[in-house]
Amino acid sequence: MRLAYIIKKKIFDLAKKNRTFRIAARTGRDKFYHAKMVADRPFGKTDDRLVYFQTFSGRGYSDSPKAMYEYMMKAPEYRDFSFVWSFKEPEKYDFLANERTRIVKFRTREDNIALRTAKYWISNYRMLDHQYPRRDQIYVQCWHGTPLKKLGYDLTESDNSMNSLAEIHSKYRTDAKKFSYLLSPSPFTTEKFASAWNLVRTGQMNKIIEEGYPRNDRLSLTTEEERIVLRQKLGVEGRKCILYAPTWRDNQHTSGEGYTYKTEVDFDRLKKELGDEYVILFRAHYLVANSFDFDRYGDFVRDVSGYSDINDLYIAADILITDYSSVFFDYSILRKPVIFFMYDLEQYKNELRGFYISLDELPGEIVQNEADLIKAVKDTEDWTPDEKYEEFCSRYCPLDDGHASERVLHRIMRQH
Repeated sequence: MRLAYIIKKKIFDLAKKNRTFRIAARTGRDKFYHAKMVADRPFGKTDDRLVYFQTFSGRGYSDSPKAMYEYMMKAPEYRDFSFVWSFKEPEKYDFLANERTRIVKFRTREDNIALRTAKYWISNYRMLDHQYPRRDQIYVQCWHGTPLKKLGYDLTESDNSMNSLAEIHSKYRTDAKKFSYLLSPSPFTTEKFASAWNLVRTGQMNKIIEEGYPRNDRLSLTTEEERIVLRQKLGVEGRKCILYAPTWRDNQHTSGEGYTYKTEVDFDRLKKELGDEYVILFRAHYLVANSFDFDRYGDFVRDVSGYSDINDLYIAADILITDYSSVFFDYSILRKPVIFFMYDLEQYKNELRGFYISLDELPGEIVQNEADLIKAVKDTEDWTPDEKYEEFCSRYCPLDDGHASERVLHRIMRQH
């Protein structure tokens, strides 16, 4: 195991330094796995009533694929459909298995067979580069958020540790050719997705379905009873709950492990200033590979990075603290306070990623140091959404009304 890790690390180190080697290695890998996927294909036609689901490359059960699956399980019009869920750790999701739903392990022969058999692929993340749908298959790219940070073809420079600008553009070009539909929650997002995936120039605008995000149906329809149950489940009842959800940094990558994140928050100071009245739920981005040890802070900070469905955390929390993550778009549906802790704003804006919207539009205060962060948290005690906040919601989540899953599936199935 140790030898395999060392070899993997050396390969990643070389890939970071040598673009020619990186491209050649990826091309060889993708050809090998595509051939394997084709070889695993069973005889017979595509199953028109089989749907394949996946979130974040098999990392969990959440997001729009979860919302669409649960809608299809309940709706009478889909009672003759069956489903496959793909997970990296399938043993954690045995509870999903039923007479209509199978669980498979990500990147196995069983997974390949499901991919080659299912009429519909529903994912919120790019399918692997070697995974191409056949002509009679429908790949629905749900994506995983309204974009604040620039994506794909809209990037004009890149400090990404593992991909040059040309490589990023190539990945988006390939994905645009693969997917049949790309979901959008608003006219704003439609415009940015069209640009990021270069859909106008390539004549693929008809692929966008602008009907809202299925994953946000639950946020729109949640109740105080659900909130109470979730707060009890998370053990935060009786305290003010802060969800801290920072994003990843393109230039923080550890060979052999993946993208990492260095927490820049002084939790000791926050604990001293906020005391027992507050609890922080720390949620790392799904791409971040490193784990976090918050034992020294007792019950004040809890690592919920492995918690599958972030919607639970949104509903339970009283305050969201983020930086450049798109989580605040969804969280704003709940009409609760948001604080933006952007300690590295100038570097992020000028060197790592640009932004699609003016930071003046953000539905919350921007702070860049702990003193202002603590003050902003305390200032939320008498908070109510103002006109600016409501205008933000009207522009960026106008279609999130609790019925997006129904509309999206109707659009897809009506055409096939």
